[in-house]
Amino acid sequence: MNATIYNQKGVETEKIDLPAKVFAAKWRTDLVHQVVEGMRSNKRAGTADTKGRGEVRGGGRKPWKQKGTGRARHGSSRSPIWVGGGVTHGPLAEKNYKRKITKSMRAQALFSVLSKKLKDGEILFVETLAVPKINTKVAVGILKNLTKAGNLKNVQTRKPKILVALHGRNENAEKSFRNIAILDTVFLKNINPLVVLNYKYLIIENPVESVKFLESRG
Repeated sequence: MNATIYNQKGVETEKIDLPAKVFAAKWRTDLVHQVVEGMRSNKRAGTADTKGRGEVRGGGRKPWKQKGTGRARHGSSRSPIWVGGGVTHGPLAEKNYKRKITKSMRAQALFSVLSKKLKDGEILFVETLAVPKINTKVAVGILKNLTKAGNLKNVQTRKPKILVALHGRNENAEKSFRNIAILDTVFLKNINPLVVLNYKYLIIENPVESVKFLESRG
């Protein structure tokens, strides 16, 4: 299988052969869900903590005598049903949210997501996004050319819809594109199923080297 490579003007320059294991993988719903939820869980700080009735301060004295007042019986003002009392079944800091995700699982889930996006026409390959100097106006022009060439629809929203995967460090490109509200940038080595699924479209820079790198991950 192959795909089209565009230049910054949105003009087709050549074709690239894509490895089937990366861009023609089967859509595996269960695996993708397991990896994505695992990654989200691993990002949790686990610092939420509440105190039970035995941990809150005070409440050692019985609020009133057991009988004769006409009021309900209470043994402590720190009961969970009292304001300022303990919390029943609240989160505890010792809870561990970590989930094990193997390198193979992460790679196969990424290949599954990339394959689906390519099949749906949501991946665009561009020769380079390098610019001679930091210039957001130039970056906007490049993006317009690419969205038109790739027929990327409904991208003019407040929420970023495009993820630009830069092959390597490029300060001019990073600072030029980061001011565009409809997209975010990431280094190719850092892409994963979770970050790719957060965006409608994916633009991959330097596809020849980028595809080699992706293939090596599996």
